[in-house]
Amino acid sequence: MYEALSKFAQTGGLVYFFAIFAGVLLYAVWPRNQEKFDQAANLPLSDREPGDD
Repeated sequence: MYEALSKFAQTGGLVYFFAIFAGVLLYAVWPRNQEKFDQAANLPLSDREPGDD
């Protein structure tokens, strides 16, 4: 019983974390988010404070 439950939990956990990883990866490469990431990448080089528009 324990072995079957353990195997199911391991497999389910792998599928769950892979789905989360795929979602984060898609969010990171989605074209609509590129401007936000470009602004964040250039923030250390800027003299302005975050939130100043």
